Amino acid sequence: MPERMRLAFLDVMRGVALIVMVLNHTGHWWIDRQMGWPRYWLVYVTVTVAAPIFLFLVGFVLPVSLHKNAAEMTRPARVWGYVRRGLQIIGAGLLLNVVVFRDEPIYSGGVLQTIGASIIVMALLAPILRLRGGAGALLALALAGYLVFVAAHARIEAWVPQHPVAALIFFFDYAPWPWMCIVLVGLVVGWWWRETAARGPDAVFFVRLAALGGALMALAVAAEWRWPSAPHVGFTRDLGVNNHWIPGPITAVWILGMLFVLLFLFYWLCEVRGWRPPWLIVLGQTALVLYFLHQIIAYTLVKQWLHVSFQSWATFCAANLALVLVCVGLGYGWKAGRTRLRRTPAAAAA
Repeated sequence: MPERMRLAFLDVMRGVALIVMVLNHTGHWWIDRQMGWPRYWLVYVTVTVAAPIFLFLVGFVLPVSLHKNAAEMTRPARVWGYVRRGLQIIGAGLLLNVVVFRDEPIYSGGVLQTIGASIIVMALLAPILRLRGGAGALLALALAGYLVFVAAHARIEAWVPQHPVAALIFFFDYAPWPWMCIVLVGLVVGWWWRETAARGPDAVFFVRLAALGGALMALAVAAEWRWPSAPHVGFTRDLGVNNHWIPGPITAVWILGMLFVLLFLFYWLCEVRGWRPPWLIVLGQTALVLYFLHQIIAYTLVKQWLHVSFQSWATFCAANLALVLVCVGLGYGWKAGRTRLRRTPAAAAA
C-alpha cells in the first residue's frame, strides 16, 4: 500500500480530534455551570480525547519518515529539520498567547509549546530505537517518567507557587512533564508499526493493538469500580498542577487503551473499508493552523467581543456545527492557498 494512502487514517483521526477539541473549548467558553452536569461531562470527556490524540500522534508519525531513512537519523541537517519544526510550533504557541490569551504572560506554556518541544526531544531520542532493546528502554522511560511525576505530585504543587515564572513555562497548560511521556509512547508504538509494515502487511499489528487497548480500558473500568471517585469518571480522580488538568493513573490507563482502540478503528475504516471523507482529511491535514484559528473565533470573537453565552443545548450544538463548517472552509482555503503559493516562480526557485 502506498505511504500516502496509508496515512489517510491518521489524517481522519486528527480531523476527529480537532472536532472534539472544538467542543471542549466551546464547552468551556460558550456555556457556564448553569447548564449543569451535562456541561461537566462534555468538558471532561472531550479533554480526555482531543489533546491526548494530538500528542500521541506527534510521536506515532515520526517513524514514518525516520524508519525509511534510519541511517540518517543522526545527520545534523536532518536533526536540524526537526528542531526547526519544533521551534516553529513553539513560536506559534507563543503567538497564540499574544493574539488570544492576552491576559496571560506571553511565555505561558500551552499544548503547542509542548508539541514543539516534543518534536525536538523525540528527534534526539529516535536513534535509540535502532539499538537492540532500544524501543523497550524508551517505553520504560515513558512509564518511569509518568510514575515519578505521580510520586512527586505533592512536591511539585508546593514548588509551583514559589517559582511563578518557571511554573508558567514548565507546569502550565499541558505541561511537558508528564505529557511528553505519551508522545514517547507514540514514538515507540509508531516504530513498531513501521518495523511490522517493512516485513509485510500491518493489519495484524493494529488488531493486536486494539486487543491491548481493550484490555487497558477494561483494567481502567475495574480500577474505577474498585476505587471509585465522586463523581465517577471525573476531574476529582485526576491530578492537577497550576490549575490545569493532568490525568491520574486510572485515567492515563484509560486514555492509552482508548488511543490504541481508536488507531485500530480508523485504520479499519480508512484502509480496510476505504472510508476517506475528504472534508475530515482536510481538517486533519490543516489541524495545526485550525487549532490556532478556531480559538480566535471561539474565544476572542464570540466570547470576548460578542459576549455570547448559550443557555440552550440546541443553539449551542447549532453554533458548534457552524464553527466546524467554518473550520472546514478555512482548511480548504488554507490548502488552496499553499498550493497556489508553491506554484509561484519564487517558490519553485526556493
